[in-house]
Amino acid sequence: MLTQEQLTGVYVPIVTPFDSNGAVDLTSFERHVRWLADRGIHGLVVNGTTGESPTVAWEEVEALVKTAKNAVGGKLPVIVGTGTNDTASTVKRTELARRLGADAVLVVVPYYNRPSQEGIAAHFRKAAEVGIPVIAYDNPSRTGVGLTAQTAGAILELDGVIGLKDSSGGIQLLTELSRLNSKPVLCGDDSYAYAMLCCGAKGGILTASNVVPEALVEMHRQFAEGDSNGAKQTFEGLLPLIRLLFKESNPAPVKWILAHRGIIASEALRLPMTGISAKLRQELEAYWNRIGEPVK
Repeated sequence: MLTQEQLTGVYVPIVTPFDSNGAVDLTSFERHVRWLADRGIHGLVVNGTTGESPTVAWEEVEALVKTAKNAVGGKLPVIVGTGTNDTASTVKRTELARRLGADAVLVVVPYYNRPSQEGIAAHFRKAAEVGIPVIAYDNPSRTGVGLTAQTAGAILELDGVIGLKDSSGGIQLLTELSRLNSKPVLCGDDSYAYAMLCCGAKGGILTASNVVPEALVEMHRQFAEGDSNGAKQTFEGLLPLIRLLFKESNPAPVKWILAHRGIIASEALRLPMTGISAKLRQELEAYWNRIGEPVK
């Protein structure tokens, strides 16, 4: 199982490929996992938001986890998204992930029902009692409620919680937690990846690592080895791509790139997610042509 000391580096919130009939495409998924593993990533997150978790059934999650674990052969940690806005359901999914042999689980702040800070803390306390390492996930733009620094600190003090994915939309929460010498924080917002390293983050769970894993791993290596200027230059070189990847709803742009590079067979998404616009396709094509790697 993953420890807080190991929670560092670039973790990929991997997409869930679908075929033209809308079924999970395990062949493409396994190919993508192996492609990522060969490029130095530090771990995988299965069934996260980028994996379209709202529309993936648990039976499909089980197949994805088994495929990922077989593909990496124990060489990389596999983290499974188990968070919902129902504590009982979250606990059940966390128990199922433990039985599947997941190395940790990613549990998001309950969404839509907007619980109090006390309710959020109690939610994570129940998840942490299952007996598998928990990474808390704060993403107020999606959940409708965010963590205060006090609540985040209390959650990180729980036995069984090993860290936090911070998608709070800035560096304030991380800065406050860093003053407390808290457990590891991973950046969950690609556009803040370098800034959050500078403020104490140990790495990131970054959407762009689906398509440019080597560059993001290199940025992390440079920073960890004290070459902050090199890391900054690497990151700034990625910013045009990051902006394109989030110009329309994630993960549609990522899937388009992966499909047109031949890494997955189809850019298909499940409704209510839809494919990218013609305008963004043109912009992405121009980007890849400009960097010398034309799309197929």
